[in-house]
Amino acid sequence: MKFSNQIKPISYLKAHAAEIVRSLGESGEPLVITQNGEAKVVVQDIQSYEQTQETMALLKILALGGRQIEEGRVQAAGDVIQRLRDRNQGR
Repeated sequence: MKFSNQIKPISYLKAHAAEIVRSLGESGEPLVITQNGEAKVVVQDIQSYEQTQETMALLKILALGGRQIEEGRVQAAGDVIQRLRDRNQGR
């Protein structure tokens, strides 16, 4: 993805909002909005945003798991499965 094609000033956003929304939905690429020559905002379609959020959540889970492994906070899968079976039989 080339951001150089997706950088527009805030005045462009104001003048072409409907066109931008349509384009974002079709392309899925984010649009960087500048103000006074500085990047200030990234605009993206909702599907891309949701996908980004899901990816971030998975990465956080992976990082947490990696940290737990490093700390030795792990249990053998067979032990966990057996405990779950024992718990279910007690119901």
